[in-house]
Amino acid sequence: MTDRLRVEWPDRQLFARREGRPLRILAISDEPDAALESEATRRELEPIDLIIGCGDLRADYLAFVADAFASVPMVYVRGNHDLGEAWRVVEREHLPTPLPDGRVHVEDGLALLGFSGSPEYNDPKEKVQVSAAGMWLRSLRGWLASVGRRGPMLVVSHAPPRGLNDAADLAHRGFGAFRWLIDRLRPPLWLHGHTALVRRGLDHRSLRHGPTLLYNCTGATLVELVPPGS
Repeated sequence: MTDRLRVEWPDRQLFARREGRPLRILAISDEPDAALESEATRRELEPIDLIIGCGDLRADYLAFVADAFASVPMVYVRGNHDLGEAWRVVEREHLPTPLPDGRVHVEDGLALLGFSGSPEYNDPKEKVQVSAAGMWLRSLRGWLASVGRRGPMLVVSHAPPRGLNDAADLAHRGFGAFRWLIDRLRPPLWLHGHTALVRRGLDHRSLRHGPTLLYNCTGATLVELVPPGS
């Protein structure tokens, strides 16, 4: 089942080119949504303006979603399970490159700041697990990239900030660096995955921290960004 989320976006310029129409985002992560396999269901979700992946989805599933909404741009970050040669082959041949860590990417007028990876919790063989120091450097780069920019940004990460919408176990904790970053960027919306336990007993997928709504988009969620005052 595809969830729904409606968020007021404080930048009116985003909607000027759209004649006031909401920006509709399909956000996916961690667990495939079987509903998207239905062509009828996909038609009900349209129009989709942007697909955002928050990690830990098989590359061939990402490619399937990209093909199913053929004319819709896709951006994504990689999760801690997005590794191995098979994943890299599909990524190379069928997917765009992931969002660059700590750098601003603009898609259809929407400013995005992305971060791949999770905190280290075992002996990582690839860089999809990131040390605390490594994510501090990426977060600082993201902060510097935001300096002087006008308008809000949507943050996309695999792991959430530490203590905000994360889990207590070592494998599903968030990043302390993100906790510092969120208090400085104060984005209206932060999309993440990683704590996929939402569908296994947790009773929430969203949390508000100051002006920021943190949203765990495990599965699939239709996110509508709407003009302020809507």
